[in-house]
Amino acid sequence: MKYVSTRGDAPRLGFEDVTLAGLAADGGLYVPEAWPHFSPSEIAALRGLSYADTAVAVMRPFIGSAIDDADLKALCETAYGRFSHAAVTPLKQLDHQQWLLELFHGPTLAFKDVALQLLGLLFERFLAKRDTHLTVIGATSGDTGSAAIDALAGRAKVDIFMLHPLGRVSDVQRRQMTTVLAPNVHNIAIEGSFDDAQALVKAMFADRDFASRFNLSAVNSINWARLMAQIVYYFYAAVRLGAPDREVGFSVPTGNFGDVFAGYVAAKMGLPVAKLIVATNVNDILHRALSAGDYSVGTVSPTAAPSMDIQVSSNFERLLFDLHGRDGVALAAAMHGFEATKRLELAPAMRAAAAGLFASARIDADAMQLAMRWACDRAGEVIDPHTAIGLAAAQSANLPADVPIVTLATAHPAKFADAVERATGIRPSLPARIGGLFDRTERYATLPAEIGAIEAFVAEQAGVAA
Repeated sequence: MKYVSTRGDAPRLGFEDVTLAGLAADGGLYVPEAWPHFSPSEIAALRGLSYADTAVAVMRPFIGSAIDDADLKALCETAYGRFSHAAVTPLKQLDHQQWLLELFHGPTLAFKDVALQLLGLLFERFLAKRDTHLTVIGATSGDTGSAAIDALAGRAKVDIFMLHPLGRVSDVQRRQMTTVLAPNVHNIAIEGSFDDAQALVKAMFADRDFASRFNLSAVNSINWARLMAQIVYYFYAAVRLGAPDREVGFSVPTGNFGDVFAGYVAAKMGLPVAKLIVATNVNDILHRALSAGDYSVGTVSPTAAPSMDIQVSSNFERLLFDLHGRDGVALAAAMHGFEATKRLELAPAMRAAAAGLFASARIDADAMQLAMRWACDRAGEVIDPHTAIGLAAAQSANLPADVPIVTLATAHPAKFADAVERATGIRPSLPARIGGLFDRTERYATLPAEIGAIEAFVAEQAGVAA
């Protein structure tokens, strides 16, 4: 398996190199040259497998000869052995049609753990063979940061710098990052939004001298290996609900499009996905793009679902690449135009192509709270605001009654205890394994959202020679 950039002007890479690279040198995102495909019998063979064995089978075509089956299984068993539930990503039934896929049983209580626990091990494995030091740069709207830091803290040959928007993540999310005092962990609170943080990360990669000097890599979902690991739970859930003999719908609360794009890849691989429902909050650029062709940047509105307070969805570029017929030159021109004007219009043919698989919904604060109350009162489940947005979108979906709809439950409700308590009257508690979080010392730098300030901080702190 070889990987190409969505912008068509970066070297083709194998799995190991694409994992360590993160963002492509031309500013694009890496994708496989072609989507692998599973037959119905191959999907049926996943029934009854453990999560780790499912992961080996689903990821095998993307990894190729970079890791053999025995080592890949050992990596998966190590990664998912840290999860608190034996099923890793268990399903919960809410009513005759609605289901939850709980993705928050990892060490930092968010779906990002599913991919980042594995990515940390892949970094360690690949770096052990090289005389090199990796500087991982990331931006987080809440959960990526803590999951990446947990996965990489204390690992040899890696420094991690994580940017988060000052005052725009929950207290639990911030403390899960800033109380990790390992010497290779560096937290930066930037005076701006998540979109500002994400733009700074892309600017550092675009600064080729800086990127090569510090051997930059990424843990955001711009990194293909992270997205690859998220494909697994779509297969794991669908076969338990009757695939390949039955279609399954998925509702995905998303801001950066990575989680739902993993579902798109699963469908391209042959999984019978009835519909992928893109659930947004009032920061609705993805809903506007899919429903009206209007991919234009507005003002970020802070909400009770901060991980979705995003107006530039970096992974949407991967879908646009396919919608452009995998023409990297054409997409590069479109993305350069978007970066200059903050506006991109999807042609009617592209919207029609996307509509074959995708639907979308914009969920406001009232609908989010109603979904939290419904889940609590009618199904006995306490859910977080992001999951509630997904559930509200799922309940409004126009799918046949015999098609199960799985909402991705992306975070433990205790990470957003204030919002959950306002909606339900119940204040969820942090699991015992996270106990003491508010008694720990925090460490982070506060910096302006300026590339010079961020690069100077990285240059001062990174464990590589200047």
